[in-house]
Amino acid sequence: MRVVFMGTPGFAAASLNEIHTNSNHEIVGVVTVPDKPSGRGQKMNISDVKKYALEHDLPLLQPEKLRDEQFLADLRALNADVFVVVAFRMLPKAVWSIPTKGTFNLHGSLLPQYRGAAPINWAVMNGETKTGVTTFLIDEEIDTGNILIADEVSIGENNNVGDIHDQLMEIGARLVVKTLDGLANDALKPHPQDESIELKHAPKIFKDDCKIDWNQSVDTIHNKIRGLSPYPCAWTTYGNSDAYKTLKIYGGIKTDLEKSGELFELVRTKNNLYIHLADGMYEILDLQPEGKRKMSAKDFINGHQNEAQIFVK
Repeated sequence: MRVVFMGTPGFAAASLNEIHTNSNHEIVGVVTVPDKPSGRGQKMNISDVKKYALEHDLPLLQPEKLRDEQFLADLRALNADVFVVVAFRMLPKAVWSIPTKGTFNLHGSLLPQYRGAAPINWAVMNGETKTGVTTFLIDEEIDTGNILIADEVSIGENNNVGDIHDQLMEIGARLVVKTLDGLANDALKPHPQDESIELKHAPKIFKDDCKIDWNQSVDTIHNKIRGLSPYPCAWTTYGNSDAYKTLKIYGGIKTDLEKSGELFELVRTKNNLYIHLADGMYEILDLQPEGKRKMSAKDFINGHQNEAQIFVK
């Protein structure tokens, strides 16, 4: 089939690569976001999908507005059978209704659960033991269209969102090609999402959502830290009565260590760093103090040997 691919980050580029290198389908166009300046030097940044398209000489479109008449005309001229969308923008009907085989999206959850912008993060933060990827036909609403295929992965107790993201990126890429094959030979039977179950949502995550509430249980805190690592990262403040600074926490593990120190105190041993919580001790493995680089717990301890008690809040 003739395929137009739409996407932005590395997660999407993996699917683009799978179609290009491991399928019989022809990529007749790639759509991604416009270039934009970023960083201190405002260097022009291009998406991972654009990088791939340029490296493999694939036709590229970067519309400012998806309803632009020239862009729509260019899309129609590609005469694609199907549009594939992975980690892109919400499409207007004027776009997704163009191809004869429809437009399908790859979503990072087992739909209908975790519809929204951050499905992988929320699945881990909520302590799920499994998640997956789903291909579905796009319609007027967000993430509600008829399901084509789904595949699942297990979430380990100490897996973080980066681990699960990378797994889903790989199986998702293969699922995209499997979906294209099924649509090409009319083997797939799209079916509606189950709206009768209690749904969990995955809204966009903001900075305030990432702040740790140390009054919560060890399990809840552990899930939040790994569900936000490595990005956007859980954070807290640390210090004493004189001053508090921001502290990012990238990783930790639950421990059976007997409680010691005062509540919310950072308890330091020679090589290990713990936080005394209401229902136990939690070990911090990787962290980043304000104004410093990311470091191990041991490096943090070595840099705070002359300080007395340190607390989080």
